[in-house]
Amino acid sequence: MKIDGTRSNDRATEVVLDYYAAFNRGDWEAMLALLDDDVVHDLNQGPRETGKAAFARFLARMEASYREQLRDIVVMTSPDGSRAAAEYVVHGTYLASDPGLPEAHGQTYVLPGGAFFEVHDGRIRRVTNYYNLEEWIAQVH
Repeated sequence: MKIDGTRSNDRATEVVLDYYAAFNRGDWEAMLALLDDDVVHDLNQGPRETGKAAFARFLARMEASYREQLRDIVVMTSPDGSRAAAEYVVHGTYLASDPGLPEAHGQTYVLPGGAFFEVHDGRIRRVTNYYNLEEWIAQVH
């Protein structure tokens, strides 16, 4: 399928792919620009955070402890473009210890993950992330 931006689901796909392209570049400003001001972020096995400021703090925590690249990204959208899902493989390095998790000393990991999105007016309203935390812990131990 050619993504030409003329259909709602094409636009939603582009927004999600742009979000992940910015993530892989480490371009947090570009990621934040794709989010609704009141974005809802459901962290994997963690709390729900709301707003761009909270999301920016999350990105800062991630940048301090992890270096990650997402590969093999597949995006699926609802026909009206209001919902999207993505599946990917995380290739990462655990740089600095994250509170409540094992001690970091440069361990690498490869882990499948996924996310669900709400998209409205070309902006991401919700991001819900999932990955297998126990598998990640096993890989970094």
